[in-house]
Amino acid sequence: MNYRFTNRTGGLSTGAFASLNLGTHVGDDLDDVMRNRSLVAESTGDIQFMNQIHGNRVAIIEQVTQPDPTSDALVTGIRGISLAVQVADCIPLLLSSVEAVAAVHVGRKGLMNEVALKTIDVMHEMGAGEITAIIGPAICGTCYEVSEDIYQEVIAMHPFAQSKTAKGSLALDLPRALVEQISGCVLTVLNESQCTVENQDLYSYRRDGVTGRQAGIITL
Repeated sequence: MNYRFTNRTGGLSTGAFASLNLGTHVGDDLDDVMRNRSLVAESTGDIQFMNQIHGNRVAIIEQVTQPDPTSDALVTGIRGISLAVQVADCIPLLLSSVEAVAAVHVGRKGLMNEVALKTIDVMHEMGAGEITAIIGPAICGTCYEVSEDIYQEVIAMHPFAQSKTAKGSLALDLPRALVEQISGCVLTVLNESQCTVENQDLYSYRRDGVTGRQAGIITL
């Protein structure tokens, strides 16, 4: 498997976006972002990013294109194409098989609209056999405090998401719920998650508000 998760270090962006911001939609200088993307591409080859909207559209990529497709999952069966998912608290989910790979944006809405399961179905339709899932850095169950109505809505469908903060308020553990959601559909889950809020080397929207985006990147 050829994949990586970036962090916020080693780039050219400054201020709140320092320094390896890969998001073009957060208010950072566009030239700096594109140079950051080029720095990452030096080790991965051409990268297809996406315009993420917390939906469940899956885009099949046959060549890297501009502008970025509007979707929350990318799948390719073409060797040499790298796929990227941008995050700053949501889960960067990478899916790998011999036949195809995928990059999936899974936040609270993505968990509810089953974007991961839909992506796995698309991979199977493309001939993928055994799939390995890799879960990257995301907000943890102790830090993701939510209101009672959101909490009840999510745990009604995903009881494994139940969590509490250190002070005892309601919270959601999205990585744990995602593992449960996909466990019957994948061969192996590699959980490389670390909390974006707690790790200062990672971008976190919940912690900082105005901030950049790191990425999970996978290549077939």
